Amino acid sequence: IESATRTGIGAARPGGIGPGGSGGGTINGFVFDSDGVNLEAWLPLNQLDGASSGNDCWGYVSPSGREYALMGTSSSTVFVEVTNPGNPNVVAVRSGPGSLWRDVKTYQNYAYSVSEGGNGIQVFDLSNIDNGNVPLVNTVTTGGTTATHNVAIDETSGYLYRLGGDNNGARIYSLANPASPNYVGSWSSRYIHDAQVVTHPSGPYAGREIMYACGGLNGGFDQTGLTIVDVTNKNSPQVLSQSYYPNPGYSHQGWLSPDLKYFYLGDELDETGSNSSSTMIFNVEDPANPSYVGKFENGNTAVTHNLYTQGDLIFAANYRSGLRIFDASNPTNLSEVAFFDTYDGSDSAEFNGLWSVYPYFPSGTIIGSDLERGLFVWSLDEPTIDITLPGGVPELLDPNGDSVAVSITETNPGDLQAGTEFLAYDIGSGFTFLPLSDLGGGSYDAVFPAIPCGSEVAWYVQANDTNGKTFTNPAGAPTVTHESIAALSLDVVVSNEMETNEGWTLGNTTASTGAWTRVNPIGTAAQPEDDHTPSGTRCWVTGQGSSGGSVGENDVDGGFTMLLSPVMDLSGFDEPTIRYWRWFSNDQGAAPNEDVFRVHVSGNGGSSWTLVEVVGPSGPESSGGWYQHSFKVSDFVTPGAAVQVRFRAADEGDGSIVEAAVDDFEVIETVCEDNSGPGDNYCVANVNSTGLPAAIGATGSEFVVDNDLTLIATQMPPNKFGYFLTSQTQGLVFNPGGSQGILCLGGTIVRYAQSVLSTGSTGEFSLQIDLTNIPPPHNAPVMAGETWNFQTWYRDNNPDQTSNFSDGLSITFQ
Repeated sequence: IESATRTGIGAARPGGIGPGGSGGGTINGFVFDSDGVNLEAWLPLNQLDGASSGNDCWGYVSPSGREYALMGTSSSTVFVEVTNPGNPNVVAVRSGPGSLWRDVKTYQNYAYSVSEGGNGIQVFDLSNIDNGNVPLVNTVTTGGTTATHNVAIDETSGYLYRLGGDNNGARIYSLANPASPNYVGSWSSRYIHDAQVVTHPSGPYAGREIMYACGGLNGGFDQTGLTIVDVTNKNSPQVLSQSYYPNPGYSHQGWLSPDLKYFYLGDELDETGSNSSSTMIFNVEDPANPSYVGKFENGNTAVTHNLYTQGDLIFAANYRSGLRIFDASNPTNLSEVAFFDTYDGSDSAEFNGLWSVYPYFPSGTIIGSDLERGLFVWSLDEPTIDITLPGGVPELLDPNGDSVAVSITETNPGDLQAGTEFLAYDIGSGFTFLPLSDLGGGSYDAVFPAIPCGSEVAWYVQANDTNGKTFTNPAGAPTVTHESIAALSLDVVVSNEMETNEGWTLGNTTASTGAWTRVNPIGTAAQPEDDHTPSGTRCWVTGQGSSGGSVGENDVDGGFTMLLSPVMDLSGFDEPTIRYWRWFSNDQGAAPNEDVFRVHVSGNGGSSWTLVEVVGPSGPESSGGWYQHSFKVSDFVTPGAAVQVRFRAADEGDGSIVEAAVDDFEVIETVCEDNSGPGDNYCVANVNSTGLPAAIGATGSEFVVDNDLTLIATQMPPNKFGYFLTSQTQGLVFNPGGSQGILCLGGTIVRYAQSVLSTGSTGEFSLQIDLTNIPPPHNAPVMAGETWNFQTWYRDNNPDQTSNFSDGLSITFQ
């Protein structure tokens, strides 16, 4: 096996993959294009069973720890030992009904093989596979027709599910006796092409057995999508939810994330025209209320087929583009980090190449089954360097300059090419590259310079190994980046979750159908099934389909419809930003991708409007899915007393299907100055006769040259007197001199006793101090670098102890 040229796609995660290994290979006269994946071995069909085509695959680990690939072909189920991945060995071939489609899964020491060719379930005993003995011990034909498309097994519950075959849904078998599956029930309200069935280990569905099914009506071609069914009661399965996604072709197969929060679904027939391989992403944390959150496209035009999740990776078999590996460490923002193409010369949307993949061997070996080329055995490149962010990704960066901790680990000493460690950041005008600050021992700081407050910052870090391969965090940069905002804080000043009508109105509308309305949406292939608010149900949508609404029912037709926000007074804010979640679908019907969705803002209550954004007529955000957009108000209009936003959806040309939605509208104040005052509070004040502890603070600055520091004391009893104290030493003395409070100063204490102050009717007083002359016994100016501590003494109303103290305030002067 020889090395192949690699493209340099990077990944940098603990235990992850990325540039740094050989990858690829030339074997048996074939050159395979790849990145990050090593070809260990390849067994063509003529070395398996001589069948005309291959199909699915699975894996098995014997009690001795030896690893086996189980691969289906058009005529057999083939058992191949891959314990030594570079030297696979066929140990058994067991014939079955002839068919293009065969599927196999395992439970305990048994394998279960099914086929569209019929013959029910073939049961193979694997207990003696180490000796090459794999007998057929049973053929189960109960449950109606004997054809089956796929098989799923919940190893926790011990139930097997025959899926599809002659337009069936799921036929359920108990594996209490694993050699003799016993038919116990079925669910066939919809055709199921493939499914994953799991028993939830915790949470509201703990102990419930849930089926995540890909399919639809009419063999899966109509109303294709994701159906989630509670199959705990095998005699009466209950549908929990039915979900759709934009531009569906055929819901083929999918798999849950390891934490059961997301379901990744592949559509087998949506790669038409210039569309690329797509992975649909559903949030299924609540199986009864899942939501489609978007899709990932890797830019390749090949057909998606089967995928499986392992850790924070997704392994996808995508026909003519072969094995594709995606980083799902950010579960809704995937990136491709490695691939191995088993079909050279073309990545077109045709049904050739890699059928399936299995990534679950303890050794890390990966297998893949190919229609024309048989069984592939792979390993992943191990990264030579690993880049992590120990403190995570900050939401905010200090606009005056900030830093993020970076760690770079070498697999072997010397793997890192010194001097290649960089921060790349972009605030809208292209990436700027700055060297990381080397702190030693593999620790670095990514140091950001001063950035205009309110700027959205896209950034990543990178480094090269000594082979010249580039590693990045996040993986896939610069296509995928971290996102932060330059601000001290973000304060939400307006929040509309649309659960109630908070002043939103229907504006000018000429469309015959599809006017904006605030409802709990009914999902179609063009319209969302759920609003965006995690705890909510309602949003604004254009029209509303009826129960089980068909695509395009009550979509925008014959004109436009406008949605108006309330008029908002933003005059008191420095840098308000408006952000919202929107949905726009424009890629279906007889004339797709002809209309647009527009957003405008007004600074004068709607007398005039300024265009903020145009979505469409084509592109990934024109195919449905919730997307967030934000803009600084001052970039378009003056943030005054009459700011308003409008959303315009239209179908003004040919009869396309146009649906839009808006939810979770917010106005955010970007805070650019620290108004908390100088210094840090310390110590604890005792409660006084008002029931509150007195508090000390300050205004002005800690810069000596400014000499504008004012001390402020609050929450004291009214019409009493007191004064401020200061010392360069902190202390802790309880009840000094019979006072009921705590003296938080030590050492030489200076009293501003010449300025006895009254708390007045508000219980407050203040004093601007002169930093050029601290009173006796100091009798000197404050110098830069010195730390001074301040506290308030005051009279109180308690009869026995008639004085008290505030907490302390420590200021380091500059």
